[in-house]
Amino acid sequence: MTANADTPPGMGPLGTTLLDSRQRWRDFGMIAADLMFETDLEGQVTFLAPDHVLGWPAGDLLGSAMDGLLIEPGPPGDKLDRFRFAILAQNRRVWLRHSAGGTVCMAMPSRPLLDQWGQRTGTRGVGLDVTAQERRDTAAAAAVRRADVLDHTMNQMRQELTAPRMVQAVLEAIMRALGAQGAAVLDLTEAPLDEPPPLPWPVLHQAGKDPLLIQADALALLHGQDDVVTVEKTPQGYAMLACPAGTRFGDRAGLVVWRAAGGRAWEADDQVLTTSVTGLVRIVLEHESIQRELARQARTDPLTGLLNRRAFMDEAGRRIDRLDREALPGTLLFVDLDRLKALNDRLGHESGDAALVLAAELLRRTVRPTDLIARLGGDEFALWLDGSDEMTAAERAEGLRTGYPRALAHLTVGEELEMTMSIGIACRQPGGGETLDSLLQRADQAMYDVKRAGCGHWRVSHTGPVL
Repeated sequence: MTANADTPPGMGPLGTTLLDSRQRWRDFGMIAADLMFETDLEGQVTFLAPDHVLGWPAGDLLGSAMDGLLIEPGPPGDKLDRFRFAILAQNRRVWLRHSAGGTVCMAMPSRPLLDQWGQRTGTRGVGLDVTAQERRDTAAAAAVRRADVLDHTMNQMRQELTAPRMVQAVLEAIMRALGAQGAAVLDLTEAPLDEPPPLPWPVLHQAGKDPLLIQADALALLHGQDDVVTVEKTPQGYAMLACPAGTRFGDRAGLVVWRAAGGRAWEADDQVLTTSVTGLVRIVLEHESIQRELARQARTDPLTGLLNRRAFMDEAGRRIDRLDREALPGTLLFVDLDRLKALNDRLGHESGDAALVLAAELLRRTVRPTDLIARLGGDEFALWLDGSDEMTAAERAEGLRTGYPRALAHLTVGEELEMTMSIGIACRQPGGGETLDSLLQRADQAMYDVKRAGCGHWRVSHTGPVL
């Protein structure tokens, strides 16, 4: 039965005519509409059809404010609310509450109700359920927005030449698109897996506000996550999105975007967009990782992982300039592996490679992490000791002389072949103007003096620069 507040007993001819008119309107309207209503001047429901409206019994809604069904009702006393229109309204869409807890979008054209004197007495309208269409339209609009943001972001990336600038362009673009206060990429590669990492923690890239205030919460969100966007309101009131951005090469990172304290909450589309942008960040991080690996390969010996000749010469030259400014000495050790060719000939190149790798490991253990170690080629190695004199270098050389044969003893079991090192040492005093080439020549000459004397020892070059 249709709910109707205007059917008092004993009504006159005008009331009967009004009821008949409303009944004809109802019968006609319900053919095409999902909801029909009338309200009085105060927005109170005076007529509602069908018998159940969005799961609510129509009779229970009579006399109540139609605005009560709205998801976002207007302010109390608002004379311009959605159900008290004084003019024809055709293009209105509103979201209404369903009794089961869901929401329904209604297209609700309406017009004013007039009495016989032309005075407005209320509003009459119908509702058409357009929820599916509205959601499709919203999804399509969101997809277009995401495509526009991603297209703009990629255009910004293409204008940059280096990976850091590419990531910067991505972060600035996502900040503008989401109305964020800041965005950052946190380095998680060395972060412990069993607990959130301690602060402060490395920030690879950032844009906008400094991420220090949200870093602890961001790390907690990213901890243990795998390609999932996490949303959180921090204790300080920041609205934050965090998404892991690990690469195929094992590097772990996380994208974090946040809004100012008290800012609006994130919407579902914001999360989808962040996921898409995280994909771009991941691509750039992988590009950056490839660049680092190529740079490393260009500077290192592939067998031992030590610096190659070119990288050693470049870095040692810079060290000499710095030591001159600080008035400190530096010492070069030129190391040659004795009898490596004989080892290759007798036992094969695998044994020769093993000897080179063991020599590299021994050199690493002998010097400080800040010193330089290089494989110059074949069986020749070089060490640069910052701030060390020839006495310190001689101590290191003695350790190598005695340690190397022991380290390789297992390779030559049953062979009358002792593997040793011949080492030449050249010390550079600050302010003397000696070049790196001159040092190399002096250390090389001292090493050959050792070889001519029978190998397996070290010698210091006490002569001046080679001119």
